[in-house]
Amino acid sequence: MRDIGTSTWVIADGWIPPTSTGPEPEMTSHNTVCILTAGPTDARVELTLYFTDQDPCGPYVLLVPARRIRHQRFNDLTEPTRVPPGVDFSCVISSDQPIVGQRRRW
Repeated sequence: MRDIGTSTWVIADGWIPPTSTGPEPEMTSHNTVCILTAGPTDARVELTLYFTDQDPCGPYVLLVPARRIRHQRFNDLTEPTRVPPGVDFSCVISSDQPIVGQRRRW
């Protein structure tokens, strides 16, 4: 099988809703990046966030095992800093292996 994906992805439209409409934690509003590593090698993934009126933050480092997926809520990223709710952001996803990235908002 040939490699699926690429080493750089961009989520241009990121935003964590500042309020939720249901019981927590199940219904906590969030923004999630979904990452697939279809190949035979674990992927070291870095997320860098860009904002309208502040310097970029990151990288947030994730490991996505070979032939697996990872759903990462932006709400749960804490190092190097928490991602603020109610603030527009874009995310550049860089990986040392081919991956597929997608955003999901709830």
